[in-house]
Amino acid sequence: MSEENNNENNEVEAKGDKKGGKRPQRAPRPEQKKPVTEGLNPDFEERVVAVNRVAKVVKGGRRFSFAALIVVGDKNGRVGYGLGKAKEVPDAIRKAGMKASKRMIKVSIDNGTIPHEVLGLFGAGQVLLKPAGEGTGIKAAGACRSILELAGVKNVLTKSVRGQNPHNIVKATFKALKSLRSLEEIATARGVNAKGLRLKAKATKA
Repeated sequence: MSEENNNENNEVEAKGDKKGGKRPQRAPRPEQKKPVTEGLNPDFEERVVAVNRVAKVVKGGRRFSFAALIVVGDKNGRVGYGLGKAKEVPDAIRKAGMKASKRMIKVSIDNGTIPHEVLGLFGAGQVLLKPAGEGTGIKAAGACRSILELAGVKNVLTKSVRGQNPHNIVKATFKALKSLRSLEEIATARGVNAKGLRLKAKATKA
């Protein structure tokens, strides 16, 4: 009798579970985070210039997010920068790297240095770049040094005339690099022979 009662109770409980009972909830799947290097060309090298934490005050507290400024280059005359924003630092770096790889510029390099002196201006940032001889190295610091190294410049003299904001320094440096023109480009614009300009330049230096 006891076995029959137990079986009946088990059947009633099973029916109750099917009709009105609650099904066990499944554990939520963990979110799959994208790797930091996704979408980037493996031939490019990246440098983190600055990471800022931004706080947004909302009802109930603060919400934090991060903004990353990244410089990407192939050390062969191509370099770019990008700004990425996300709730976590790795995601911000990944977004900035992808933006930088899409907006790269070509830098004119002559024998490991820049062709001529140039001044870059952006906002409160002002950067001066001068060509240098072999063995000088990159005389720069901060964001400007990272940009020149990734661009492939080996010898250059720089001076940050004003401004300390890394965003302004990066944009001023890129404006200076964009305004560089090689000897061949200048000769083509003037309609003269590039060899003649090179001889004049050597005579002026002597």
